[in-house]
Amino acid sequence: MEKINIIGAGLAGLSAAVTLAKGGRHCRLISLQPSERAQSVLAEGGINAALDVMGEGDKPEYHFEDTMRGGVYLADEEAVRRLTAGAPDTVRWLAELGVPFNMKEGRLIQRNFGGQKKKRTAYAKSSTGKMIMSALIDEARKYEVRGLIERFAHHSFLGCDIAEGVCRGAVVCDRYTGEQTAFAGRVIMCCGGLAGLFPRMTTGTTQNSGYAAARLFEQGVRFGNLEMLQYHPTTIGIPDKRCLVTEAARGEGGRLYIERGGEKWYFMEEKYPELKNLMPRDVVAREMYMVRRQEDCGGTVYLDMTGLSNEVWEKRLPDLRAEIRHYLAIDPADEPVPVKEGIHYFMGGIYTDVFHRTNIEGLYAAGECTCQYHGANRLGGNSMLGAVFGGKTAAEDILETTEREGEISLKEKLTENEPAEAVKVKLGEILYSGLGIVRSEKGLKEALDRLDTLEREAGVFPRTRLGRAMLESALARKESRGAHYREDFPEKDEALCKPTMAVCQNGSISVSIGETQL
Repeated sequence: MEKINIIGAGLAGLSAAVTLAKGGRHCRLISLQPSERAQSVLAEGGINAALDVMGEGDKPEYHFEDTMRGGVYLADEEAVRRLTAGAPDTVRWLAELGVPFNMKEGRLIQRNFGGQKKKRTAYAKSSTGKMIMSALIDEARKYEVRGLIERFAHHSFLGCDIAEGVCRGAVVCDRYTGEQTAFAGRVIMCCGGLAGLFPRMTTGTTQNSGYAAARLFEQGVRFGNLEMLQYHPTTIGIPDKRCLVTEAARGEGGRLYIERGGEKWYFMEEKYPELKNLMPRDVVAREMYMVRRQEDCGGTVYLDMTGLSNEVWEKRLPDLRAEIRHYLAIDPADEPVPVKEGIHYFMGGIYTDVFHRTNIEGLYAAGECTCQYHGANRLGGNSMLGAVFGGKTAAEDILETTEREGEISLKEKLTENEPAEAVKVKLGEILYSGLGIVRSEKGLKEALDRLDTLEREAGVFPRTRLGRAMLESALARKESRGAHYREDFPEKDEALCKPTMAVCQNGSISVSIGETQL
């Protein structure tokens, strides 16, 4: 009997596990942390679906158009169409599982999010990720007691068993005992984004090392759009990471300003009168970066939420208010909050087809570790949707196939090839220097030269290889598109409206644009 191996127990992993179990397939849910501590718990603002409960005539087609436009048409069109068409049923299913979405008079309500002209984001106050995770954890437990889902918490992923282009299983290590095990069966990677390559610089959990994705890259798994990092416009600094100030704050009426000539300048409202503070995140982050550098402006951008009503704070953003009070000793209801752009999401990742299959037979990927839904910029509210829908899609594809036979054995004990913490921090600084909000050939080549030096001094590791692929992908894209802004190529080039592909073979990295066949 084949057991499917799911690496990661966040939204994508749980969605895949529940779907497989519901279809009668056995699976192993393997993760470094229990689900309650997954990255997905930190998601705040909401999940998108064209439910049209707000009387605005919303449709999945409009959701599709906004997602493609927001991603500057770099996303996989067929995949996005499937995602947006399936979004209403996805949110209804989550509501049936018990997610306490905000309601009014017995009706689910939605709010505005950036880059979208309709109220399309369903939410559970400002803890939507935590609430969805709680519901999926409870649903998964029903199948755990029946033996259809087997939990392997505190286990780290060491690599896949790949032979002749076929994934035969996964090798994992029990972090408590040090024991290594080779699990036969197909693999669904739900290992999250690449926050670990930028220690102390992202809003992601500090437990997400990025090693699993980096190891797969080293093993020949194809990656796409690695240059596309999303800088969230509104974050605050806390020990060891950035803390997200959810986009829902602007969706509810929060306003960005900077002091210019001693007066408040609400620059987004002046420059973008239609969507104002709810322009796509890449646009807002870049505008914040630019206005801070104007000679007549102060050095700090503020998020003014003092105009929000008590009802909004109590019913829609209570957790956000508590976080800001805790970390900054500021009550955002009474005074503006200083904010800065922070690395928040990785649009680039493992390249898959619409069924979430990778270029390695028997290996799937879903969630933030993949790249097909968001293109050059992710819309707020689409990440949780992409994770839940993606995990379900991968599992459904497996359910339509027969179980595989075969066993694998652990030929030799593997080593988690990770550098010292100081090397990780240095690598993050190098990558950040080249992959900032504004980029250039000069800056990228300088970063690559510094990476060469680091590898000569400290050695070559999976994460340095993946970091090199990110820099080389940004160097190859000689245009500005979404989150990738080249000051030496400030305009879009429609000939480059194709994914950047990166692959590592025998330690050698190659990057190309437009070769999308798996």
